[in-house]
Amino acid sequence: MFRIETDSHARDTVLRLSGWMQSRHIPELKGEIEGSGRKIILDLGKVTLVDREVVRFLGACAAKGMELRDCPSYIQLWLASEKNWDSSA
Repeated sequence: MFRIETDSHARDTVLRLSGWMQSRHIPELKGEIEGSGRKIILDLGKVTLVDREVVRFLGACAAKGMELRDCPSYIQLWLASEKNWDSSA
């Protein structure tokens, strides 16, 4: 099961993600991001599992300046691997 909890502050919106995030959840997350109009922080502390498309999406979010807070180490390593793979092409 995947969940998004929203916590809005004066300057930013924290989206707390939890559970198993699959590529089919990306449109829902994009909707939350686009509807915010504020700086987005993606809190990944309770994400248990992701697929490759999600890692690529999170990498794109980070490249756009979004903060990936409490990112599990396996996701950090995967993001670095994808980034290195993309830059070597």
